[in-house]
Amino acid sequence: MKNIIKLFTIAMLSCLSLTAQNSATKKADNHFARYEFLKAAEAYQKLITNDKADTYVYTKLADCYFNIFNTVDAEKWYAKALETSEKPETIYKYSQMLKANGKYDESNKWMDKFASMRPGDDRAIAYRENPNYLPKILEKGNKFNLQDAGINTATSDFGGTIQGNKLYITSARNNSRKTYKWNDQPYLDIYEFTINEDGSYQGGTLLSNRINTKYHEGLVSFSPDGNTIYFSRESLYDNVYLKDSLKNRIGVINLYSSTKLSDGWSEVTPLPFNSPYYSVKNPSVSADGKTLYFSSDMAGGYGNYDIYKAAINDDGSVGRKAVNLGQKVNTEGQEMFPYSSSNGTLYFSSDGHLGLGGLDVFHTKEIDGKFAPIRNVGVPVNSNADDFAFSLNEETEQGFVSSNREGGLGSDDIYAIKKLQPLCDVLIIATVTDSKNGTTLNGASVGIYDTQGNMLSTKTTDANGIVEFIVECETDTQLQVIMTDFESASVDVEGTSEEEVSVDIAMNPIEKIIIDDEVVLNPIYFEFDKSNITAQAAFELDKLVQVMNKYPELVIRAESHTDHIGSATYNQKLSERRALTTVQYVISKGVDETRITGVGKGENDPKIDCGGNCTKEDRAANRRSEFHIVKDQQE
Repeated sequence: MKNIIKLFTIAMLSCLSLTAQNSATKKADNHFARYEFLKAAEAYQKLITNDKADTYVYTKLADCYFNIFNTVDAEKWYAKALETSEKPETIYKYSQMLKANGKYDESNKWMDKFASMRPGDDRAIAYRENPNYLPKILEKGNKFNLQDAGINTATSDFGGTIQGNKLYITSARNNSRKTYKWNDQPYLDIYEFTINEDGSYQGGTLLSNRINTKYHEGLVSFSPDGNTIYFSRESLYDNVYLKDSLKNRIGVINLYSSTKLSDGWSEVTPLPFNSPYYSVKNPSVSADGKTLYFSSDMAGGYGNYDIYKAAINDDGSVGRKAVNLGQKVNTEGQEMFPYSSSNGTLYFSSDGHLGLGGLDVFHTKEIDGKFAPIRNVGVPVNSNADDFAFSLNEETEQGFVSSNREGGLGSDDIYAIKKLQPLCDVLIIATVTDSKNGTTLNGASVGIYDTQGNMLSTKTTDANGIVEFIVECETDTQLQVIMTDFESASVDVEGTSEEEVSVDIAMNPIEKIIIDDEVVLNPIYFEFDKSNITAQAAFELDKLVQVMNKYPELVIRAESHTDHIGSATYNQKLSERRALTTVQYVISKGVDETRITGVGKGENDPKIDCGGNCTKEDRAANRRSEFHIVKDQQE
């Protein structure tokens, strides 16, 4: 009985809430119906403050912000509304706001839900057909030629570091060594080959016993001048180990350095972040000699092995602080074998990123402290086996990769590679200038957008007026630039496979869009039968806001015109809605509401009076918005 009473009480309160809602929201609803979205939003906000809100209020508040393209607040209140509602249209709008705010993964989750609720909806069908996944690795084509390097044995051979006219590899070919029980092969040593003028390799001699020991040695890397070698070695040589429960000695892998002397290499120096509790291995020195990259399973990482970096000081010493490259590079799996090339590209092997199987080779590049999207190098460098120890001379476009794929001579083999075409990253270098005098503009805001109008990133020009973006090859983009006292500008950048694209963007001083008694903007487009502000419309209207901010004395009348398709009455009402929404957007950007009015002209004042013989171009010209200067308040 108590539960029945409780349920009845809740039902009564719900009814009262609905009644209160209809009464309390009347003022806000009236503002909304008149397209006064800012005032409506203020009224809905008051209901929330007074604890009189429900799903209806949250949704209407979100709709206010949606209509004036305030994507941040729209996302916030749609999320609140969806705590107690599952209306498909609300879900769809929420997903679009998430996408507009760059939250693509979250947006896709809600689009999945929307598509499952309305599978026949055109928007759901379009999403299912193009869910924004990366192209399949095998469809990217061969970026490299690959062949046996000609120096392999029946044992394990891997690596491929060139310094001067020497090639250095790691190999288990030394039969005088003790056999390693894991694979019944001799312990690994470092070998040196001489590179002949015809590109063939001669020799294959062991480095001195200051470098090679009876335990494992691994990959090597050199300082730019070749006078310092970095390499990995098993810690048992230094009596650094732990004992397991059976009192077996458990060693790790540590990193060491050695300096070139007149009689060979010096005694080695252990690097400061070595430890008996974890391994550090796979060294790679950056082209400028200031950074050492390596892999480690030290505590605090994201997975089994992560890639780290440490500073190399001016005196040649290595800093004690190991910096994890972060979760964009590192995964819950293994990231190993980093290689920093001469142009700053970081190659590495991973079994955590999407690959063909085992370890695959990936690449990325750090720009402005952030890494570009991780890219799979593709076939034939990668296979369904382990592919690792990648290196590449960016100038000659030749290098090496190691693999345990089928068809090799030993358990691990070294393959020579030749780059055939650019990898799928394009660096866009944009330079922003003043069109009046050609000077570069420092501090301009540059956004890059995809073909759907989604902002991918935004940056500010440096002292030379330059910003840089990295995008996938063959990807069309658009750059949009905003700068105080200048007309906003946009430039389409056609997708390409070139490694770099230079774009010059000349900004017009704001006065150039004021012609006689009108502020002249590019056409402002609305979606068919819609009146909410789109991303393209917002970009153009921001120019009007800039003009009004610079000249606070101006008063503007916004006029919305349609073509003659449809009835005159319908076109009149549509133009009025669009004019009112346009005004609301401008006011939302801080312009006083007394300085702008909106008028819908319908089809009554065509720019081209073509009667019933209008072409497609004529109708497009008649569908327009005009912004007339009504008066100068200082007059």
